[in-house]
Amino acid sequence: MPGSNKGSIQLTSLDDLFTTQEQRDDAQREKVIDIPLDEIHDFPDHPFRVIQDDAMNDMAKSVRQFGVLVPAMVRPREDGGYELISGHRRKMASTLAGRDSLPCIVRELTDDEAIIIMVDSNLQREQLLPSEKAKAYKMKMDAMRRRAGRPSKENGAHVGPDFTDSENCVQVGHNFERKRSRELLAENSPDSNTQIQRFLRLNNLVPELLSLVDEGKIGMTPAVELSYLPQEEQGLVLEAIDSEQATPSLSQAQRLRKMSTAGELNEDTALEIMAEQKKPTPAASKAPKAQKAAEPQGLVITPDVLRKYFPTGYDLENVQRLVLKFLEGWAKEKDRQRAEKARPSRPER
Repeated sequence: MPGSNKGSIQLTSLDDLFTTQEQRDDAQREKVIDIPLDEIHDFPDHPFRVIQDDAMNDMAKSVRQFGVLVPAMVRPREDGGYELISGHRRKMASTLAGRDSLPCIVRELTDDEAIIIMVDSNLQREQLLPSEKAKAYKMKMDAMRRRAGRPSKENGAHVGPDFTDSENCVQVGHNFERKRSRELLAENSPDSNTQIQRFLRLNNLVPELLSLVDEGKIGMTPAVELSYLPQEEQGLVLEAIDSEQATPSLSQAQRLRKMSTAGELNEDTALEIMAEQKKPTPAASKAPKAQKAAEPQGLVITPDVLRKYFPTGYDLENVQRLVLKFLEGWAKEKDRQRAEKARPSRPER
């Protein structure tokens, strides 16, 4: 009957007629293929550095001798060619080794799937910079949240002021378990929940402060404290760091944050805090005291000690001039006092 679906016939495709099940399964299986290097494009906003250092030169030497032993992973691009998901170091090593192609696994992936695989494949590397982990964890966190769906107040989920405290529902068997995004992130990461939270906070630092963290000049915990300062106030801290040629300890960073919260952080207060001498480390304070020398070996007063007694902007030449002027006045006053004491008293009448 016209328009009826009864008795419809499902025709067998030509592939099913002329191929075996084994062949069809093999066609679905991922394969490693050699792709020309000029057709492979780097992942957008790739958070991990790829530099030509000694380790890279050694890797290139190995590729030149043995080839790439572990294939990279790519996905097709809409504009042609392929986007590199994992294997950026292998690609550079292949280029340095003079090869014109890279063995790759081609996989169809969404943007968020690609981000998660890209981050996971690189987080296991040693000697990653704090800035690399900070950006990578944020990229993966955002991708996970998009895939899970942003929670709303209507479904009872708590949405905190910080994206790192949002929650997602995860199915475990037939039950749903509510977990914070950081907890989900930590399950497949080399860092703990708390460590990941600290790395995520680094994304709030201005680039200059983040560079000091990468260089090891600012510790992780002080950096987290500074990350709560508005960018304008972080700029004031940078100026104080440059002026005093010193970076903040944890105690100083905590005070800077406290003053920022109270609305009291400005150029002068930032400089005042950074001009303070840091307390000695516990190891140094417990060290045995050296025997007192028979004669003094000289006195050294650092500029950091002197600066806090002078207005902002005084250079060392002016500081030295004023200190010498003060010492001259002090010496004259001592001479006057000694002369006064040496003068014979008048006899009483």
